[in-house]
Amino acid sequence: MTVNGPGTGREEGDGGGAEAWRLFRGDGRPRTPAFPEAPPWRRFRGAADGAPRRPRPYLIGPAEADVVNAALLLRRPLLVTGQPGTGKSSLAHAISHELSLGRVLHWPVNSRTTLQDALYRYDAIGRLRETNLRRDRDLDGDGAPDEGPGIGSYVRLGPLGTALVPSGRPRVLLVDELDKGDVDLPNDLLNVFEEGEFEIPELARLPEEQARVRVMTADPHSWTEVVRGRVCCAEFPVVVITSNGERDFPPAFLRRCVRLDLPEPDEERLRAIVRAHLDAAGAGDGDGSGASGLEGVDDLMRAFLARRARGELATDQLLNAVFLRRGGVDLDADGLLDAVLHRLGGTV
Repeated sequence: MTVNGPGTGREEGDGGGAEAWRLFRGDGRPRTPAFPEAPPWRRFRGAADGAPRRPRPYLIGPAEADVVNAALLLRRPLLVTGQPGTGKSSLAHAISHELSLGRVLHWPVNSRTTLQDALYRYDAIGRLRETNLRRDRDLDGDGAPDEGPGIGSYVRLGPLGTALVPSGRPRVLLVDELDKGDVDLPNDLLNVFEEGEFEIPELARLPEEQARVRVMTADPHSWTEVVRGRVCCAEFPVVVITSNGERDFPPAFLRRCVRLDLPEPDEERLRAIVRAHLDAAGAGDGDGSGASGLEGVDDLMRAFLARRARGELATDQLLNAVFLRRGGVDLDADGLLDAVLHRLGGTV
């Protein structure tokens, strides 16, 4: 059975038409409906094995693109500010995709985040436990002592630490919502951003015959060699730092960044964004132009712009509304549009 859009929740004897999109009925009857394909921006194929996710279409103006290029040429972190939903985090993935820089290293920041989390983790307790278990097995057996895995098996580089591993081409590091972190975190980053290196004391203290140690990285199933406990980049990573403007950063930190303030997209840009995403969903008019992608959604565009003027809305909320409308969902019924285009801040 082939169906389009969200209306794939149909099964034998379950009816169709306007009811077809309703997978959940709330009547307590068990069903096995066929789930529809997710919107393009909610598909995760390839993410499980560490492969880069399929990039979402990303549109940016020439002035904003020039700021990105300035940060790339200066090898400076790009501090991206703007309202929620303006594409701050997606910019890192767009840069990585367009410049073929591989998987984005993601460092999400919260109030408990420390610089140590981003550089490396040493599992001293796990190493001690494993050593004790092997010692007990050796005491019970007659064989030669089993030395077990080396210290490198208990060291894992974090996203920032992995980004500083020397390589021919830079990695992309996304520092997401730095303004949610501790007030001292930006200052803690200054030395790493200036020097492009850091030390792992647990490895630096090892004897000379153990100067080279293989450790795990933040990439799945990936290892790298650390010499004398120091990780020093060959090319400074492409660092994209996002902020919702909840807190000001110290001048010393700001001086080391190139700042990009992403504006809320106007109506013309919104239409281009919707067309690009609908084309990714195969919802264009068949010639690749996406010209028919906005037919019948002008009222949604007007509603989105009117509601955004009164409070925070994100662009992907408009995409969600358009996707549902194109799948035959009646957004005017029972306040469903209010549930999709709800304010992100303040009183709901």
